[in-house]
Formats: sequence, structure tokens, C-alpha cells
Amino acid sequence: MAQTPRRPRTLQDARSEAEAAFRQTTTKPVEAPVAKPAVPGVRELVSLRIDQDVLEHFQEGGPGWQDRINDALRIAAGK
Repeated sequence: MAQTPRRPRTLQDARSEAEAAFRQTTTKPVEAPVAKPAVPGVRELVSLRIDQDVLEHFQEGGPGWQDRINDALRIAAGK
């Protein structure tokens, strides 16, 4: 069987092959972010939008209103 003649390699072909080989060896695999273990009793600072009347309801009792909101959310979450 007769083989078809290969076309001569050009500088662009060699450059493309070299770039592909370089990219393959230098590209780091994407790693999944490591989940931080939850530490019991540690609170996380968040920003939350609450209707004004709901906020006033919890603030009526004075200091500790953030704890009262946390307790209400815990009950709502079934925990």
C-alpha cells in the first residue's frame, strides 16, 4: 500500500505542538475547595435583610435581640 506523503512541518505546527505540551504540563488540576468543619458554638457573621416590623419586634425586648432571632430561626429550621 502506498502511503500518502506527509506535508512538511512548519514553524507554526511545531509552535502549536510545543504550546500544547507546555500547557498540559503546567496546568494545575482544579481542586475542590476544602470544606471547613463546623465547630459547635461558633457563630458566623452574616448580613441579613429583615422587614423593619420584624426587627422592631425582636428589639423590643432590649439587648439580646440577635440571640432571640437566632433562637426563632433555629425553631423554624426544626433544630
